[in-house]
Amino acid sequence: MISTQAWADAQWLWDFQQMRHEPRPCSVAIGLGSHDLGVADTTADLYHRGMMPLIVFTGANSRTTRDRMPRGEAEHYRERAVELGVPAEAILVEPNARNTGENIRFSRALLEAGSVPVSSVLLISKPYEERRSYATARKLWPDVEWVSASTPLTLPEYVDSIQDARLVIDMLVGAQQRLMVYPRQGFMIEQEIPEDVATAYERLRDEGFTSRLVPEESSHG
Repeated sequence: MISTQAWADAQWLWDFQQMRHEPRPCSVAIGLGSHDLGVADTTADLYHRGMMPLIVFTGANSRTTRDRMPRGEAEHYRERAVELGVPAEAILVEPNARNTGENIRFSRALLEAGSVPVSSVLLISKPYEERRSYATARKLWPDVEWVSASTPLTLPEYVDSIQDARLVIDMLVGAQQRLMVYPRQGFMIEQEIPEDVATAYERLRDEGFTSRLVPEESSHG
């Protein structure tokens, strides 16, 4: 049973992750691989709205996706987008990235190898990782403009879609920890953490929502 306080604290973290950028036309979109096919759905919707001419789906597999996405996250995203009417020729697949830092570095290398001019990127992630993804991208590819996007869901709606409330809160806590730890390790830009958000994170961590925490000296983004 998740307490009322824990839900309130989770809402603080959820709201902080939302960058609230207005989607606008960009040179390219990068869809970050994960367990959540909603990223592919949102990318396809933005493509049909004319927000980008080209998509890069990036992601290998993780312990949470290897059974559900045996061909790799990026490939399953590509298949989903094609089902939703995105032309196959408008999609590039980067199949090797295993963390957010690699998502950005490998996608950049793929685009540069194809001589694709990039001045702005629509960065599409899970709703609870908008800010973390943005901070990583700004650090690793600072000379382009980044616009964050995700499926427009409330926290209760997202929990309903995943059907595992504790896992969602664990993931929120993990994403928040990375925002606080990774800038010191050079993996993302520094951002000011509001006191209410830091307090909510500490309460949830102390209450045991810790399965997605990383060691303080972790070496990947």
